[in-house]
Amino acid sequence: MEVRTLAAAEPFTTADGSTIRELLNRGSGAGDARNQSLAEASLEPGGSTERHYHREAEEIYFLLEGDAELEVDGERRPVGAGDAVLIAPGAWHRVTAGPGGVRFLCCCAPPYRHEDTFFA
Repeated sequence: MEVRTLAAAEPFTTADGSTIRELLNRGSGAGDARNQSLAEASLEPGGSTERHYHREAEEIYFLLEGDAELEVDGERRPVGAGDAVLIAPGAWHRVTAGPGGVRFLCCCAPPYRHEDTFFA
C-alpha cells in the first residue's frame, strides 16, 4: 500500500487554467490508478477556468473550501463547501471562484489527461 500526501504533491496548471495537485493518476508511481484520477484543484478569488469539455472523462467535483459558480452545458449554479457535482463526458463546463477563492477535489474516470481537454 502506498499513501500519498497532498503536501508532497507538486502543483501545476492544467490546460483549462486551474492549479492542481495530483494525488493519484496513471504513471504516478507504485500503486498507479488505472481507471480514475484524484486531484485537488484551486482557483484564486474571481479566477475562472476556461470553458471546456472532456471527450472521454467523467468528472466529479467535490468542494472543500470557498464558493464558486459552476457552469455545465449553459446551466449556472452557485456551489460551496460540501457540494458535489457530476460532469458527464462531452459536457461544456467552467468554474468561476467566489471572492474567497475555491478549493475542490476532482475525480476523473478515465484518469485526467491534457489531451482530453477541448476548447471552443
